[in-house]
Amino acid sequence: MQWRDEVFTLRYVLTHMIEEYARHIGHADLLRERIDGATGE
Repeated sequence: MQWRDEVFTLRYVLTHMIEEYARHIGHADLLRERIDGATGE
C-alpha cells in the first residue's frame, strides 16, 4: 500500500487497525461504565 510516497505493509495496516479498534472499544467501555455504574471483571 502506498500513500504520499510512503509504503505501508499489510502487517502495518492491520496492526494499526487493531490498535484503533481497541482504543475505541476502550472508550465505549468507559462511557458504558459511567452510564450504568457496572465495571468489567
